[in-house]
Amino acid sequence: MAGCRGSLCCCCRWCCCCGERETRTPEELTILGETQEEEDEILPRKDYESLDYDRCINDPYLEVLETMDNKKGRRYEAVKWMMVFAIGVCTGLVGLFVDFFVRLFTQLKFGVVQASVEECSQKGCLALSLLELLGFNLTFVFFASLLVLIEPVAAGSGIPEIKCYLNGVKVPGIVRLRTLLCKVFGVLFSVAGGLFVGKEGPMIHSGAVVGAGLPQFQSLSLRKIQFNFPYFRSDRDKRDFVSAGAAAGVAAAFGAPIGGTLFSLEEGSSFWNQGLTWKVLFCSMSATFTLNFFRSGIQFGSWGSFQLPGLLNFGEFKCSDSDKKCHLWTAMDLGFFVVMGVVGGLLGATFNCLNKRLAKYRVRNVHPKPKLVRVLESLLVSLVTTVVVFVASMVLGECRQMSSASQVGNDSFALQVTSEEENSSIKTFFCPNETYNDMATLFFNSQESGILQLFHQDSTFSPITLALFFVLYFVLACWTYGISVPSGLFVPSLLCGAAFGRLVANVLKSYVGLGHIYSGTFALIGAAAFLGGVVRMSISLTVILIESTSEITYGLPIMVTLMVAKWTGDFFNKGIYDIHVGLRGVPLLEWETEVEMDKLRASDIMEPNLTYVYPHTRIQSLVSILRTTVHHAFPVVTENRGNEKEFMKGNQLISNNIKYKKCSILTRAGEQRRRSQSMKSYPSSELRNVCDEHVTSGDPGEKEDLLQQMLERRYTPYPNLYPDQSPSEDWTMEERFRPLTFHGLILRSQLVTLLVRGVCYSESQSSASQPRLSYAEMAEDYPRYPDIHDLDLTLLNPRMIVDVTPYMNPAPFTVSPNTHVSQVFNLFRTMGLRHLPVVNAVGELSTESPGCHLCS
Repeated sequence: MAGCRGSLCCCCRWCCCCGERETRTPEELTILGETQEEEDEILPRKDYESLDYDRCINDPYLEVLETMDNKKGRRYEAVKWMMVFAIGVCTGLVGLFVDFFVRLFTQLKFGVVQASVEECSQKGCLALSLLELLGFNLTFVFFASLLVLIEPVAAGSGIPEIKCYLNGVKVPGIVRLRTLLCKVFGVLFSVAGGLFVGKEGPMIHSGAVVGAGLPQFQSLSLRKIQFNFPYFRSDRDKRDFVSAGAAAGVAAAFGAPIGGTLFSLEEGSSFWNQGLTWKVLFCSMSATFTLNFFRSGIQFGSWGSFQLPGLLNFGEFKCSDSDKKCHLWTAMDLGFFVVMGVVGGLLGATFNCLNKRLAKYRVRNVHPKPKLVRVLESLLVSLVTTVVVFVASMVLGECRQMSSASQVGNDSFALQVTSEEENSSIKTFFCPNETYNDMATLFFNSQESGILQLFHQDSTFSPITLALFFVLYFVLACWTYGISVPSGLFVPSLLCGAAFGRLVANVLKSYVGLGHIYSGTFALIGAAAFLGGVVRMSISLTVILIESTSEITYGLPIMVTLMVAKWTGDFFNKGIYDIHVGLRGVPLLEWETEVEMDKLRASDIMEPNLTYVYPHTRIQSLVSILRTTVHHAFPVVTENRGNEKEFMKGNQLISNNIKYKKCSILTRAGEQRRRSQSMKSYPSSELRNVCDEHVTSGDPGEKEDLLQQMLERRYTPYPNLYPDQSPSEDWTMEERFRPLTFHGLILRSQLVTLLVRGVCYSESQSSASQPRLSYAEMAEDYPRYPDIHDLDLTLLNPRMIVDVTPYMNPAPFTVSPNTHVSQVFNLFRTMGLRHLPVVNAVGELSTESPGCHLCS
């Protein structure tokens, strides 16, 4: 869908970056901003393809509908609900697996290193403790990088790729089983390796992969395992399950099923329906309660109780009973929240700008080199991060007095961790009794523990410590996001923003004298401001944070802060995920069109040079078309050759009507003449290359000569249908671009399936003798249909004819040449279209929108 759709607004950009003169890939050319000359003849790029969301209402599909009754319909719906439930449960189990081993490895690492630090602080061998920490971190990060080398698409959070998939762009390998395995184990090692990354973002990607693969009951990685499961064999159904899986990933990560549903709706799918909303919410609930059930049972031993709803829990925000002046927030605080939102937006825009420059640098200097260099870069980042964390914890911290709440543990903190874990999260390196090292408490713990300390720790953190922590974390997190390891950005952004918010609270308390301020609230608002400034999410992020805090009174300040942060950041650049989508060159449509696009019509952006098929076409022509183009759909047409001059004699009314029709109807020939004269679209050489010099066919009995023609020559439109009217240089524009009557669309996958299964008839037979394929047979190879280049041509008789009419879509969406581009845009985005033919007032095909020519 969006692969075709995206070209509506970036057609020229695609035309400039797909040439063959450069050694760089089209994606790298897009990232580096390098373009080629417009007059180059460029084939469409095949890095990204579109998904087919529009139903193909052909004869096999109608046969299925005729056999469908209420009983079968209810069974199909019941199976879909069961699949949604299974996706939620499996996503919750994936989150449980990641959380269990991250906790295990982190506790093992910090336990060994902390014991070494306490011992070496007296013996003076802290260098040995640093080496031990480096050994753990470098080993874990090395494994994470190796897994990304196995499946490169597993790098990063996966949210930009899933966002593209839900909007109709088929990113290669994004929902494969191998990607899931590399993602899960990779994020496990990268988080345990001490990198400033989170596991919540990759959970969204993991849930989407589960949603894509589970209903298929097959995998390319496990070819020998096959199940006869006839349901959900279309991109439309698969996309719905991916939406549910992505929402389940959010729900499992934050314990926010409603927020997950809104995330899938707001940031992902452009094509939505009411029935999908209930299924996605049910899937999110299933994931949340599956993870909650097992985590609560494993951690607290109370099976059946639900105390840990997500991987990241913010705890209960509550003022101390001894502080009567404390309030969670007041109306006066809203002014501070707005200012924090502005600052958060500025910080987020700075973060995104720096990260974008780093991404471009990596494309120029890291990616072209051997893959081992990417591993070395990850190890370098791990090395620097480990040294900074260790030195800052040992040297830059201050000894602060513990409060009574810190020693005993308040209720909200006890909800998250046991008393033993609570005490171990407060580090006392080089500090006397009753004091703690504030920098080590933030750095020498898991990121989740650091967030909880900033949200709920009643003891004070030094403003200098918070400022240094924020700067170091900001720089290292920005450097880390984008290296070749699975990595999330939610938790680092929350921790960085929480330090900023806690710093604001300390300043207001100590220097302004506002004693009513609750530090935890400002830490939460700071986290929301910075995260909102980075990712630019509004509705879904507001609900996610409210569900994570379990405090509805925070709804207004969180919403205000996120909106202000988003508006401020949008003034400078896009959100981090949109930036990385653009860096990959993915043709993703925005929510709205630019104002200038209303000045254009469909006739201004359509492609008049069509590659089309007739209702009855020879195998020779079909193979030639499929092998020499990369289009994924072809219009089925017939030519109009009637002479209307006889109708115009003796009847002025008829004559006037015909003249009006001729002057008002946009034709391909007239449009091509206008473009060639204005030199805006195609150079004159393109007109000469519309049809190559015709190669006369030899004796029909010489099959090898015909096959050689099919392989070597460039496509010449149907030389065997009109052998006496082959294109020549003397033809007029009207003769080259005859009016075409549009009958429907047929997909490339359908044509290849017909050829592979031998669906054809000979000239001496009627088309009724052609074999018929059922809907199940047509969809049997989904989602990996055979490729035309793998077809054995010696098994085909090039003189045979294929009747494509039973398998084409006879009634796709069409538009008039006078349709405004904004209306075309809305059709593509809201209806999930991949192709959009432009048909004039009398049903003649003028052209198709450029997506079909450039990207499909």
